[in-house]
Amino acid sequence: MHSEDALTRLQDAAILWSVGSDTAADVIAAACDCLVAGVDSPTLRILAGISPARGSESDELRRWLEGTLTELSLTYYPEGSREGEEEAVRIMARRLLAETITPRDLTSWAHRFITWDGTPLAEQLIGLEITYDILDSGYGGHEDSDTLEDVGADVISEAHRLIGETAIGNG
Repeated sequence: MHSEDALTRLQDAAILWSVGSDTAADVIAAACDCLVAGVDSPTLRILAGISPARGSESDELRRWLEGTLTELSLTYYPEGSREGEEEAVRIMARRLLAETITPRDLTSWAHRFITWDGTPLAEQLIGLEITYDILDSGYGGHEDSDTLEDVGADVISEAHRLIGETAIGNG
């Protein structure tokens, strides 16, 4: 793994952890990847050395994460911050567009980790998750209603919008 890829993975893991999506162990593993890739700082070594065993790892992570990210010129988002939620939504949108997750994975994730109380940036995705649920329940049986493929295309279009790209037409 190249150092830039390792730093991106650490940044993403820290952001996703801040919204409750990734675990402390995911952030610790990303810190270890940074060291393996040749990225180094005093607090990165401490962060990578935190035991990922369940229990106090999140407390240790809270203690060292901000300093580590600052030393590495990365951005720290406090747990539950609106800015962190917005960046997490964009990370997941990029994963969809990179085809590492499905449209349904993205909407389910937004519904579970951002919720209606979170950033308005995720509202469209959460609404599309509800559309998926309606279709799954069999209520979408009218000729003019959406199909699963239509909803998936809407999710992909929304992902493009979220990361500031123009969606490519569905020729």
